[in-house]
Amino acid sequence: MSAMNSSETAAAVPESDIRFASRMTVEQVEEGTDLAPKFDEHGLIPCVTTAAGSGEVLMLGYMNEEALKRTIATGEAHYWSRSRKLLWHKGASSGLVQRVVELRIDDDQDAVWLRVEIPGDASCHVGYRSCFYRSVPTGMNAGNGDFTRTLKFEESEKMFDPVAVYGDVPNPTQL
Repeated sequence: MSAMNSSETAAAVPESDIRFASRMTVEQVEEGTDLAPKFDEHGLIPCVTTAAGSGEVLMLGYMNEEALKRTIATGEAHYWSRSRKLLWHKGASSGLVQRVVELRIDDDQDAVWLRVEIPGDASCHVGYRSCFYRSVPTGMNAGNGDFTRTLKFEESEKMFDPVAVYGDVPNPTQL
């Protein structure tokens, strides 16, 4: 499976009908048409999610088998929340549902890439557009002997107020 485009009717696919192929040969996995994802020892596969319009990286999440199948079936992003240990329909609490424009899997089928559209144009539970709203100075940009690597905010304003959007929903960030 190389891609799921918005012109396809993903919602018409019952989740129970989605089956992943067994991984039989390198040729099948790398050059074939069988969707044969490789989940890690925790049953997860990493998923990079980008904005369909700009290409900006919005987040890195993880999917288990159910999340990947549900994403394919519904055309909306689902992830496995490692901190909450549950299936997570992105945007179910906030309304910032990620509609999948394209779903790709990498060459050895152990990573997923989603291109999504989001109402309100924000993805991060902290309120920023992208979960990658800070940069880490590297090399010559690090300053003279500044090895603490003070983070630099790349987004100056939040897209929404997390308290207003999430209310009493527990913060997923774990210390």
